[in-house]
Amino acid sequence: MPPADDEDAVKFCSTCAFSSACLSQGFDKSQLSELHVLVMHVGPFAPGEHIFREGDPFNAIAAVRAGTVKTYVVDSHGREQVQGFFLPGEVIGLNAIHAARYPANAIALDTVTLCRFSFPQMSLLATRLPGLQQHLFRLLSHDIGKASLLAGDFTADERMAAFLIALSRRYAARGYSGSHFNLTMARTDIANYLRLASETVSRVLRRFQDEGLLCIERREVQLLDRMRLEQMARVVLRD
Repeated sequence: MPPADDEDAVKFCSTCAFSSACLSQGFDKSQLSELHVLVMHVGPFAPGEHIFREGDPFNAIAAVRAGTVKTYVVDSHGREQVQGFFLPGEVIGLNAIHAARYPANAIALDTVTLCRFSFPQMSLLATRLPGLQQHLFRLLSHDIGKASLLAGDFTADERMAAFLIALSRRYAARGYSGSHFNLTMARTDIANYLRLASETVSRVLRRFQDEGLLCIERREVQLLDRMRLEQMARVVLRD
């Protein structure tokens, strides 16, 4: 796999999951180059293709460059448990650092390309670039926070509102529309992630639409009454 070429240097800075660290710390050109040469552009992965599987050796983290990635595990009864969805600019593989093996499966939901970073090389670089090290810690903390997001005893409405608002914020943080976006994941995956029945997810979305909170057509969603959705989501998102 070839390293990222010079033509992509500007795109690297604008779309990379580590861009906020670079910008806030004011890394100079040589420091950016050191980080840039660690990047391997991987893909495309076709919808349904695995990026890694549970138990695979860990030696790299990857930022989603395009597309959506789902992570999941399969329990002892053969049932799939969705752990999360990763959008462009977000990092997969952080939870593999401790055990040095991926603790879940990652699969492409649509056409996915990745920016892959060798973790041993990035760790070495982070010892010389404190801003990068701090950003890695923030990414780890955020990943842990997402995992515990839905652990409480919340209603179906609260769970769905929190899912939509969190997704909206994540899109907006990457420069996409936070009010008009696609649900690239299937309803069954959303239900699995929220620990709800598929019929419940469909019913809640239908009621949200009837009440004028959103407009949904197939996978295209437009948030119409963000204030009410945020009020419902607040108990889950804790903000």
